[in-house]
Amino acid sequence: MMIFRNLSEEDITLDLATKGKHSALSKIAVKIARRTGLDDREVLRGIWRRERLGSTAIGRGIAVPHALLRSISSPVASFTRLAPPIDFKSTDLDPVDLVFTLLWPRSEARTFLPALSQLFRLVRAPLIREGLRLAQSPEEVMAILESEAWSINALPTQTNGARRMAVR
Repeated sequence: MMIFRNLSEEDITLDLATKGKHSALSKIAVKIARRTGLDDREVLRGIWRRERLGSTAIGRGIAVPHALLRSISSPVASFTRLAPPIDFKSTDLDPVDLVFTLLWPRSEARTFLPALSQLFRLVRAPLIREGLRLAQSPEEVMAILESEAWSINALPTQTNGARRMAVR
């Protein structure tokens, strides 16, 4: 998937505890800045500027905070699972526990919406969300995000004998 080609295990945080949306975005911005050499204030300012326009929560416990930045030349992505979930002002009122943060080069803005659409299609699949919520390590998260089996056309279906789980 285009968004995750630069993602590594160091870009994945599991069970991050925060006090709310601003705390979560601040911690995520600091981690991204450390990994990329960017200024954490610039990262947070970009993400927060977009968040003030309207919540980046897309429902089912997922948020995609993002920013277009002049200071980067290639996309930056991170995945964070929050524990416990937090209020992100989602239209479905579900608290958010899965956060995909995207920083995109402003010079490549034309490629951003197709990449975002690709991410939305991926997380629409209940088995993807369930897998991300149950993953025990960054390696498992990477396997879920990189797996050819999770392509939209190849999503496995549950059989009658499969254990039924509540999936948001």
